[in-house]
Amino acid sequence: MMSEIHEAPNEEECRYFLSYSGVRLPLKLLGPLEASELKNRNTYFRATYDAEGKIVSCEKLVYGEVELRHDYSYGVDGALARARIAMGEDVSEIDCGADGAPLRS
Repeated sequence: MMSEIHEAPNEEECRYFLSYSGVRLPLKLLGPLEASELKNRNTYFRATYDAEGKIVSCEKLVYGEVELRHDYSYGVDGALARARIAMGEDVSEIDCGADGAPLRS
């Protein structure tokens, strides 16, 4: 169960992006950046991936502070099973069906 916000990952485990597209989960990150390109950026996304290449966490950084964080867990079939979205103190947890789509309550 995903109940706490994880520590920032080691820099060598991260990939960086300019933005994302769409509203479906997990976020689809766009515009890959090299770590060396971050110095002059005010806003970017930092993501980590599992061994299968699925995104497991994503943070939006603004002036070096985490403004938004998504954490994802997957079922044994590889479909998104749960998402945790944190914006400051506001946290939402979303369970997903077998197809990876959010379940409606």
